[in-house]
Amino acid sequence: MLPKFLRSEADMAVDALLLQQVILYPTDTVWGLGCDAELPRAVEQLYQLKNRPAEKACIVLVADEAMFARYAEVVPDNLAELLATQTRPTTYVVPGSRHLAPNLLAPDGTIGMRVVLSDEFCRLVLRRLGHGLVSTSANKSGEPSPAVFSEVAPEIIRKVDYVVNWRQDDDTRAAPSRVVRLRADGGLEVLRD
Repeated sequence: MLPKFLRSEADMAVDALLLQQVILYPTDTVWGLGCDAELPRAVEQLYQLKNRPAEKACIVLVADEAMFARYAEVVPDNLAELLATQTRPTTYVVPGSRHLAPNLLAPDGTIGMRVVLSDEFCRLVLRRLGHGLVSTSANKSGEPSPAVFSEVAPEIIRKVDYVVNWRQDDDTRAAPSRVVRLRADGGLEVLRD
């Protein structure tokens, strides 16, 4: 049974996401900024808050293989095997689909997606939202990624619509995810290890 406080925080985050707002939340890697991956207006707000160039794509967190398939133009046959054998959070770069906000895709039409396998909060938000969740580090473009809440700049905290009150005191440091390009044949090209 999940703690009541965790469920309550997930509900409040989802309420903000459904209102096309930007949240500050703990991901399965670093602290991130997020919004509904299907809403162009919300994605635009997130990019403005972060001062991120429009051609620099964000990633999308998904709950499972079915949600991955909703947003990927090509899903390799060995996706389940890749997920079962991954030893740390891994972002897969694939051709994106029409279901995503168009301003979320990279100039080449790709999107980075990560199936959240272990983080309770992110998994709960994704299940309740029913959509992909944009995830980008909670920093201005070009600045270091905040591994813990205390490293998030006060300016970012002031500008988001909702700050998740979960794991703010947790000092566990996690690295950004591994990033790989997933080819249609199931092969991988490592972009960041």
